[in-house]
Amino acid sequence: MKRGISLSLLSVVLIVLCASLALASAEAELRGLAQGMFKPIPQTAPQLKGNAATADKVRLGHMLYFEPRLSASQLISCQTCHNVGLAGADLQETSTGHGWQKGPRNAPTTYNAVFNTAQFWDGRAKDLAEQAKGPVQASVEMNNTPAAVIKILKSIPDYVALFKKAFPGQKDPVTFDNMADAIEVFEATLLTPNDALDRYMAGDNNALSADQKKGLELFVNSGCVGCHDGVNLGGSDYFPFGVVEQPGAEILPVDDKGRFKVTNTASDEYVFRSPVLRNIALTAPYFHSGKVWSLEQAVAIMGSSQLGMEINDEEVALIVAFLNGLTGEQPVVTHPVLPPSTKATPKPVLQVGAVNAH
Repeated sequence: MKRGISLSLLSVVLIVLCASLALASAEAELRGLAQGMFKPIPQTAPQLKGNAATADKVRLGHMLYFEPRLSASQLISCQTCHNVGLAGADLQETSTGHGWQKGPRNAPTTYNAVFNTAQFWDGRAKDLAEQAKGPVQASVEMNNTPAAVIKILKSIPDYVALFKKAFPGQKDPVTFDNMADAIEVFEATLLTPNDALDRYMAGDNNALSADQKKGLELFVNSGCVGCHDGVNLGGSDYFPFGVVEQPGAEILPVDDKGRFKVTNTASDEYVFRSPVLRNIALTAPYFHSGKVWSLEQAVAIMGSSQLGMEINDEEVALIVAFLNGLTGEQPVVTHPVLPPSTKATPKPVLQVGAVNAH
């Protein structure tokens, strides 16, 4: 009798052991799969080629990011459309710019943007410094000119002193290029490390829930990683929107041909840089048109348009659960105290279409 009990107990132990080993093997396989497709967000800003970061340069860039006097109206700053309290985005389909004009595309997040292969939906800026110059000069955004920006900055002694500290040894450091370089080194600090995926890849089996792990498997096996891999799970290459089936004109406006406007190459019509999925749960609305507010709808559209497959409701829910695990630690960024204007500082340009209320 005792021998029978012992054998039964041994069988149970062996079954439990085998099950545990199988689970551990499956866990290791899934983690290895993730590690091969994705890279974690680092804790510190990366080194920028040709634009070394210093404390003084980061401080200046921090101030300029929040500086509305870079715009002709002196109302609009980088922060307006890339709000550091809203995951680097603005909760708008398309941002509101000079004269209350609406921009043509949704504002991408500045968080982790330093890891993108290029900036803007069409990749027309090779880096964050080049990107910083675009909105300042765009008539639909900040509607300013390099000369006017420099005139404003040079009229404020505190800024002149800050530029000298940030760019030592330069005879005339208050330049449009230096403005952009300072903003770039600040934006490179806007990182969101330690999300659930990164903790899971680092060895924490409990960082992702059971549903999130199933969602990760679906995300990989369904082919989503074909466009959404690397550090940012996106932002690393260009793809046509509608590989298999183009979505409707509301989601894919026919007059916005994407990268075609940059390259003038027919094969680049309706080609866009793949969206970044880090912090995606915080950065609705989605796509370059900003017409989709539901993450579930966005996933379903990607399934039919890019993969040619109908993802059922259960699968959508699992993939969305995984995407919710991509929200990292949000940087705490204080609003800097900006130096006051002087008598020499040019006055704001009246915005056409503005309501003159007193």
